[in-house]
Amino acid sequence: MLARRKMRSKELAERVGITEQNISLLKSGKVKGVRFDTLARICEALSCEPGDILTYEVAED
Repeated sequence: MLARRKMRSKELAERVGITEQNISLLKSGKVKGVRFDTLARICEALSCEPGDILTYEVAED
């Protein structure tokens, strides 16, 4: 979505109000969860829906 919107992680971080490092962690899938308000701000900044940026993966035991 960032590439589609021609936006850099730094700009998204500034618009959302979180660190660029947290954006990087979200992009890499290294987080276990995200707050709904953060997700809403990301979607607003990118003009997208949550399903456009999230995928469901089954956790392996």
